[in-house]
Amino acid sequence: MFPEQRPRRLRTTPAMRRLVSETTLRPRQLILPMFVAEGLDAPRPIASMPGVVQHTRDTLRKAAVEAVNAGVGGLMLFGVPEKRDAQGSGAVDENGILNVALRDLRSELGDSTVLMADTCLDEFTDHGHCGVLDADGVVDNDATLRLYADMAVAQAEAGAHVLGPSGMMDGQVGVIRRALDEVGHSETAILAYSIKYASAFYGPFREAVDSQLKGDRKTYQQDLGNAREAMRELELDLAEGADMVMVKPALSYLDIIKAAADLSPVPVAAYNISGEYAMVEAAAANGWIERERTVLEVLTSIRRAGADMILTYWAAEAAAWLD
Repeated sequence: MFPEQRPRRLRTTPAMRRLVSETTLRPRQLILPMFVAEGLDAPRPIASMPGVVQHTRDTLRKAAVEAVNAGVGGLMLFGVPEKRDAQGSGAVDENGILNVALRDLRSELGDSTVLMADTCLDEFTDHGHCGVLDADGVVDNDATLRLYADMAVAQAEAGAHVLGPSGMMDGQVGVIRRALDEVGHSETAILAYSIKYASAFYGPFREAVDSQLKGDRKTYQQDLGNAREAMRELELDLAEGADMVMVKPALSYLDIIKAAADLSPVPVAAYNISGEYAMVEAAAANGWIERERTVLEVLTSIRRAGADMILTYWAAEAAAWLD
């Protein structure tokens, strides 16, 4: 009889579909990025990212506890200072907003979650680039590395379990690893932003951190058409001691996530970034899509591509749905 093969037999009931599901999505696989801003007396909404805010130190603590109680696997913290300079000196200041917020959360949460820090200068520089500039206005790779080393040590001292160097400077993982080991932070892990593309989807994030950037970051972030280059970047970071690696953005680069997962011997993260979040939220607000179903479909697609963990602004909410 035709057809002899009937795959629909395995889709007949919710229980059957659950039994044969190939891809899991669990709260522990989700990491919540959070923003904390200096000088606020109340959370400041981010217009292009509905539901996301710049936190005060107090509201950050409360929201972090709620997210951890919802079951998220970790928190990635970004700091927004009141004052900036060409060197991004607030990034290495032990009393800078990111470092004091890290101490707040480590005191509040201890080891009950994985506390991560963005190890990059862009939020702290008055020109908005991820590194310091030379006399010609070009990002100086090696001078930037020296500041990354200092920033990494400051964040580890403040309580971060994991550092996330996201600036795409050549050699950043090795420099940070050596700096941490030299001062006794050998157990602090590095989640390397190994594959970070110069994407148009970062727009809302720049509002979130009040970015001062003029121009673009194409001299250090990757060209969107390059895949072999991405694997080279991944291999270099692994050789320098990365404990985990990341692909950013996620949705336009699912093929790159798959390739990274096939190659990497360490866990692979993917960042479901601000523009991806904003598109879904805008469409849902207009009634064009079902919000919860779409969010879970997006996150499942990233897991199916091979990501072991996902940074997403839906982390806490999705964790509650999944639980």
